[in-house]
Amino acid sequence: MGGNVTVAQDEQVEFQCVSFKWFPIPTVSWTWNSEAVNSSLYNTTSMADGDFFNCTSVLKFQAVRDTQIECRATVPLASPQSSSVYLVVVPKPTDWTVLIAVVVSIGSFALLVLLIIGIIFCYKKRKEKKTKYEDEMRRVRTQSQISTVGAGQNQGQENTGYVPEGQTSVAPTDLTDSGFFPANGSTFSEMPDVVNSTHTGNAYITVDKPAFRKHRHVTIV
Repeated sequence: MGGNVTVAQDEQVEFQCVSFKWFPIPTVSWTWNSEAVNSSLYNTTSMADGDFFNCTSVLKFQAVRDTQIECRATVPLASPQSSSVYLVVVPKPTDWTVLIAVVVSIGSFALLVLLIIGIIFCYKKRKEKKTKYEDEMRRVRTQSQISTVGAGQNQGQENTGYVPEGQTSVAPTDLTDSGFFPANGSTFSEMPDVVNSTHTGNAYITVDKPAFRKHRHVTIV
């Protein structure tokens, strides 16, 4: 061992202490910051090499703070031998995976909200346009109906019984709707003078024919 070792906080670290050509088998122990390490944290093995022994001790623990690590090998009637290393612990790097996942989640949610708002806005716009179109069509249809009714009222109905002033006879075809066909030469009474009046009056047309007589009412305006 020897020198400095830099690791991230909470990282699992491992140190090895190896001793060669020892006799008898040496006893290996560990200390950190001058305090003895619990023997459950390290494991020591030895192997014969001729008349000597080689020993390997492995220490494992989780790095929490800066620590001075020392390995010591001792045999009876001899001075102990030691080796040390300084452990430097640095803060754990930021886990960008979690941050990226959070940002992506928030971005996806915001995009979904904007999409829903856009759909609602487009639906309202389309509904307003449809309503305006229906109102316009209803207004045009109403105006068309009013114009049609007004034109019909102005046109009026044809008065089939009207006889122009000075005419004393009616053609046979003028009486076909009554079911009577007077003979040629049938005479009719003249219209009274009220025909020329500006007021509404009734004129009577008399059809003379053997065996029957017909009176037809004519309204003169």
